[in-house]
Amino acid sequence: MTTYLSPLRILILGTGNMARNHAAAFRRIDGVELVAGVDSRPDALARFCEEFAIEHGFASLDDAIAWGEFDAAANVTPDAAHHATTIALLNAGKHVLCEKPLATNAADAREMADLAAARGLVGMVNLSYRNVAVLQKAAELVRDGTIGALRHFEASYLQSWLTQPAWGDWKSEPQWLWRLSTGHGSKGVLGDVGIHILDFVTFAAGSRVSELSCRLKTFDKAEGGRIGGYTLDANDSATLQAELENGALGTIAATRFASGHLNDLRLRLYGEKGGLEVRFENSIEGLRLCTGENLQTATWTDIAVEPVPTVYQRFADAVRDGAAADPDFEHGARLQTALELAERSHAENGRFLRT
Repeated sequence: MTTYLSPLRILILGTGNMARNHAAAFRRIDGVELVAGVDSRPDALARFCEEFAIEHGFASLDDAIAWGEFDAAANVTPDAAHHATTIALLNAGKHVLCEKPLATNAADAREMADLAAARGLVGMVNLSYRNVAVLQKAAELVRDGTIGALRHFEASYLQSWLTQPAWGDWKSEPQWLWRLSTGHGSKGVLGDVGIHILDFVTFAAGSRVSELSCRLKTFDKAEGGRIGGYTLDANDSATLQAELENGALGTIAATRFASGHLNDLRLRLYGEKGGLEVRFENSIEGLRLCTGENLQTATWTDIAVEPVPTVYQRFADAVRDGAAADPDFEHGARLQTALELAERSHAENGRFLRT
């Protein structure tokens, strides 16, 4: 692992809205410098570089790699571009923090994970809910055996933007309409947020998915199933039954029709010695525990937690100091395999499939 005595030089690939989150977060980290941006849209690139005081801008990744004066990259391109651009960066010897999902299919994700490992480079996936402190604490409590051997879980990711316009009018705005159309690259709610709730479960439980069954549903939302050039055929709700490698059995759900929930995640974990309930609702975190003598009265105790380092800080630490790269590309590839099997299970009428 290279030791970085001078600032860690970061390139931002893609300059859309999410790229601003990356740039703002990296600027807050001591010893990190934003040195370049890449975007084929000259006006967007110029605005981005000016906003974040980035000296160098490139119209293509090839031009940026030929320049080469950076150590690592944040890949904030559209999902379909993750594979080709990350492969190019890894082959150039650059560490990569890639937006989720790692790729749009399991084979590409596996290639990315294997190449990062073979080159000895840090590859991490921006699964942003790892920044939720109560999730980190829940995972710690499970690892420590606080609730004993895990037996059952329930998890959900609830959105309601198809029933209310809090984030904008999905019927008229392309930023939402593309998410409803497979022809525009959408994998539906399963691909968009299913990866987050799968990670929520497997990280907290400390165990991978071993077997799953899935049903997907697309609801009628417009006359003829179309709005302008968008065919609204991507799934709107997903339900999974899953067994983990540790033997725990449970359910996972994701939907865009959860009226009253803007962007809420819930997780319940039940073991032989107790239970945990994790909540991230209206951006407010909560963690409850029931164990020991409290089991007799079903009394739950709120657990206080401290903030945790962001994925951006963990990426910088992994590159500079050899800290754990978590969640890494290997984990991202496993999640992509599970999502691909979920799609296949639905196509086969909900048949259980092993990962």
